[in-house]
Amino acid sequence: MTAYSEHFFTAPDGVKTYYRRYPASGAGDKLPALCMHGLTRNSRDFEDVAPRIAAAGRTVIAVDVRGRGRSDYDPKPENYNPGVYVQDMLGLLDEARIERVAAVGTSMGGLMTMIMAASRPGVVASAVLNDIGPVIDPKGLKRIQGYVGGAGPFDSWDEAAEAVRGINGVAFPNETGHAFWLAFARRVCRQREDGTVAFDYDKAISQPVQAGDVAPPDLWPFFDALAPVPILLVRGALTDLLAEDTVQEMSRRSPSMSRVDVPNVGHAPLLTEPVAAEAIDAFLDRNA
Repeated sequence: MTAYSEHFFTAPDGVKTYYRRYPASGAGDKLPALCMHGLTRNSRDFEDVAPRIAAAGRTVIAVDVRGRGRSDYDPKPENYNPGVYVQDMLGLLDEARIERVAAVGTSMGGLMTMIMAASRPGVVASAVLNDIGPVIDPKGLKRIQGYVGGAGPFDSWDEAAEAVRGINGVAFPNETGHAFWLAFARRVCRQREDGTVAFDYDKAISQPVQAGDVAPPDLWPFFDALAPVPILLVRGALTDLLAEDTVQEMSRRSPSMSRVDVPNVGHAPLLTEPVAAEAIDAFLDRNA
């Protein structure tokens, strides 16, 4: 596995954002990749994806958005919204002296990608959107509202793995082995000092989600800001968050957008599935 260095960016409000930096192999003459995770996840989501991208010649930055992983929890839950997260990302890039990136955004990270493109035109040079678009399907949102901020802590990693299966099993119906779910749990949970295992995020992130405040009410202008750049849409064939009619409208507004559907997977693909990995590698290879 490619080694990475660990860093923190401190926002003007004092909240620290943790990120991993994977060095590019070879000449490293391509733009850096910025990997942004979903609502309840963290940079460990990209621990297999990031080394592959770095090996192809890109520096990779994989973040823990505030309130997740090793980043600070925000004392003001109202700051748990994509607009604030985007300001953190832009500040991080400024501090790292990075002007343009290839963005890889899963779910919430994809929303952040769109908002970044509108907030600072030109900063997103290309984008991989993982199972997300400008319209969030109410069915998927209701499912997310049903679990975020809920279960845990757990007495063991095995118990955590079963809880993770209960939440995510609908998205990975073919994954029946305990090893898969144990590995999944180790990415999304942490062991506390008392030995119990808990989800690795501030439960307060659930407050705006339960209120339905997960993104600006009309995301199409943000997608339109992204539409001129190369886009790869990765969609889980079983997704309940990204409806086909939304994808069709995205294609109409961004005719050059390419698409790959990951079979037998819902929201959201891990990006390690062969069809997804091959599409991402080819997409990043042909763009700056």
